[in-house]
Amino acid sequence: MSPSHDWWRTAVIYQVYPRSFSDSTGDGVGDLDGITARLEAIAELGADAVWLSPFYVSPQRDAGYDVADYTDVDPLFGDLAGFDRLLARAHELGLRVVVDIVPNHSSSEHPWFQAALKAAPGSPERARYLFRDGRGASGDVPPNNWQSVFGGPAWTRVTEADGRPGQWYLHLFDTSQPDFDWTNGDVQTFFLGVLRFWLDRGIDGFRIDVAHGLVKAAGLPDYTPPADEASMGGDDTAPMWGQPGVHEIFRDWRRQVAEYGPDRVLIGEAWVRPLDKLAEWVRPDELHQTFNFSYLETPWEAAALRDVVTQSLAAFGSVGAPSTWVLSNHDVIRHRTRLALTPPPPQGEGLGPRSPWHPDGVVGLRRARAATLFMLALPGSAYLYQGEELGLPEVIDLPDTAREDPTFARTGGANYGRDGARVPLPWIAGAPSQGFGPGEASWLPQPSTWAAYARDVQDGEPGSTLRLYRDALGLRREHELARQTLQWIACDDPETLAFRVGRVTVLANLGTRPVAAPDGVVLLASEALVEGTDGAIRVPGDTTVWLHG
Repeated sequence: MSPSHDWWRTAVIYQVYPRSFSDSTGDGVGDLDGITARLEAIAELGADAVWLSPFYVSPQRDAGYDVADYTDVDPLFGDLAGFDRLLARAHELGLRVVVDIVPNHSSSEHPWFQAALKAAPGSPERARYLFRDGRGASGDVPPNNWQSVFGGPAWTRVTEADGRPGQWYLHLFDTSQPDFDWTNGDVQTFFLGVLRFWLDRGIDGFRIDVAHGLVKAAGLPDYTPPADEASMGGDDTAPMWGQPGVHEIFRDWRRQVAEYGPDRVLIGEAWVRPLDKLAEWVRPDELHQTFNFSYLETPWEAAALRDVVTQSLAAFGSVGAPSTWVLSNHDVIRHRTRLALTPPPPQGEGLGPRSPWHPDGVVGLRRARAATLFMLALPGSAYLYQGEELGLPEVIDLPDTAREDPTFARTGGANYGRDGARVPLPWIAGAPSQGFGPGEASWLPQPSTWAAYARDVQDGEPGSTLRLYRDALGLRREHELARQTLQWIACDDPETLAFRVGRVTVLANLGTRPVAAPDGVVLLASEALVEGTDGAIRVPGDTTVWLHG
């Protein structure tokens, strides 16, 4: 493991979604021991760190993002001893470990919320959450008009101890996920203690779920979002997202993690626009990084891609932070599928059998490989989502009865949600559950076609997507691309982008016609290059190439 204090500035961080990574018991759900057994594959890929999605005690109403105990492991995934084994093995392999923390809301089964339900309005127990009286003569109208990200109202009314209809509580997500009130000192103190608990065990940092949602505008005013606003925010005027008060919270957190050394990091999931406003979250005394969702949502178009890269480097650079780059995660349609859709579905809607979108799998894979090679050459830190190195597509044809994302239920099936990106990984072609576990069980059904994507099939296959990722990460490290300064190169073709990082030239052809390759020795290409009639090397459409010299 690198001793560098600023490892996070250039790191490749690999997201593990525990339910779907590797199952050691055969119950069909991935677990910590399964992850530990497969960590070597992540190290061999060339990643610098592992980010673990939640594994805490939870009723699993939202796949673990509804936490009932922040300092213990859900038996579904193992126990604390298993976590310690995972952490030790990761560090042995040179991998740092970042864990999810979910501070916007708890599970409705958290002891604090259960105590709040039993307590009276105005009590200290209720003050930890956002309980409010309803509107109207009998209080039967929600306190405001806010809608849940998962669909439906963001308020649920409780029945008081005497049996009468009572106050309402806010839940920006599922009814089982009540929002904390971050103006409450108990909440602030509690989470500093949670940070210390995991830092004491030796973890290297935290990814902060819904980091932009902790503070709500005073008075909780009504709000009707613009029609084109993403469900997780983006509008500067939204009273539930990106409020100024979050910055002092994260300054406290930064001071807390700094007590454990300069190499512990805080990474925010913050759906905030524009980029120069998002950059305020990574000023020197706040978070170290935040996800660049503006980049993730950029279409496969040369002008748009150049603009977002230029703006990202300028915005984050203005506060001394690295830009981050990401194409896929557990909440979005896998980029293998998304890049074949113009435009893709709105964030959170997902894909299913009745969707009007029909991705071309061949085009999607070609663009995904090209987009990945483009991304991994950019200065800064990159995030990978488990399975993208195998070229996995979004699973569209999951049966309705198998879907578990609360979005699907809360919208009456109108939005398919995120299950299509969470199907368990194929490790061994032809094995039970494609090697995901020792038996056939799999919490979401795997397509039979996934045998072709299995890691063992791709491992020794020249030109496979797995080999492309390994080669790219190796060259990225060898040429220190993440530490270089990007210089754009003018291109005659408007559908082509080119830039230099150090002594490496990168050209991405986002069009359909082959274009001339720049001078230099070819290091890596996302597809086979072609020779023109004049003997010159050409880069075909939807292809990225790296050249040295």
